[in-house]
Amino acid sequence: MNREKLDQYIRGLTQQGEFSGVVLVKQGEEDLFANAYGYASMKWKIVNTIDTIFPHASVTKMFTAVAALQVVEEGMLSLESKVQNILKLNVSNIPSNVTLHHLLTHTSGIADYFDEYDDDVDGYAELWNRNPNYAFKNLSDFLALFAGKDPLFNAGNDFRYCNAGYVLIGLMIEKATGIDYFEYVKRNVFIRAGMEKAGFIPFDAVRDNVAEGHQPIKNKEGRAVGWKKNVYSLPVRGSSDGGAYSTARDLVRFLRSLREGQLLSGELTTRILQPQGPIQEDPNGDWAYGYGLAFLFDKGEVVRYGHGGDDPGVSAKVFYYPGYDIDVVILGNQSHCADPVAEKIHQMIVSDG
Repeated sequence: MNREKLDQYIRGLTQQGEFSGVVLVKQGEEDLFANAYGYASMKWKIVNTIDTIFPHASVTKMFTAVAALQVVEEGMLSLESKVQNILKLNVSNIPSNVTLHHLLTHTSGIADYFDEYDDDVDGYAELWNRNPNYAFKNLSDFLALFAGKDPLFNAGNDFRYCNAGYVLIGLMIEKATGIDYFEYVKRNVFIRAGMEKAGFIPFDAVRDNVAEGHQPIKNKEGRAVGWKKNVYSLPVRGSSDGGAYSTARDLVRFLRSLREGQLLSGELTTRILQPQGPIQEDPNGDWAYGYGLAFLFDKGEVVRYGHGGDDPGVSAKVFYYPGYDIDVVILGNQSHCADPVAEKIHQMIVSDG
């Protein structure tokens, strides 16, 4: 990997106001690339460092999937456990045949509380203006946003990415274990993986070395003319579908712990590292979803797996390339800023390899 070329590319994005964050690329124990760019706080001109703590958005789904499979491993749930049998939601349009497997693989057909397919960061922020974010501190608080909606298709008949499904997974974990979701993930995922700085940090918490999320203020032509923080644009604490925080090195530790079988049994480790859902055809490469992981194919072979995440003022990509033994973590505190960096690194890995 040409470090100088990659650094020059990212610095160019940073100078144009299109990237702020950290980039970590590791092969085994070696840092192929480890740099930080931009500001953790624009207001106070605090620069990002490789050890800055960032939010992950939907990267959190990897932790939720592992936690759910741990509960399956303990015999407290099964992949065929039906949502309604576990949660007994009295006022709900969630079909009775939706299972944990359906939720994990985004094949449940239930309606989401926000349609990711609109790819509308401003629309997502507006959701929390209509529903004040400080009122969403527990997973059950999210139910009112989606439980009464009609399903989009019959469970198992199609694929549609669904945040609400992962909220339900978190609730199933709580119901089966009797432990708060956030505490369960802390004990059984973060601590076991050696993720020293990981956690769910409420917006009103006082904690140092945490990057603030920055959103552009746009004029009528859609051009950025300034910046604002994202404190009114996200749930105040996060949930089981997104919102955890950690350093980049913590996320490498997670990926390594997962593939080395430190978080799940051998059987479930094998299963989580395989696609489970239907293949999605895409001009940029066919892909498929598994249990909390997305798999990218090249000529029928898995070239990488992991997860991305985007929220207002948050952008993250966390991938492992098994054919190259390379971990890639990109954490940004601006909307969608990780995308071009991830694509650049991907091209470098597959061309250099």
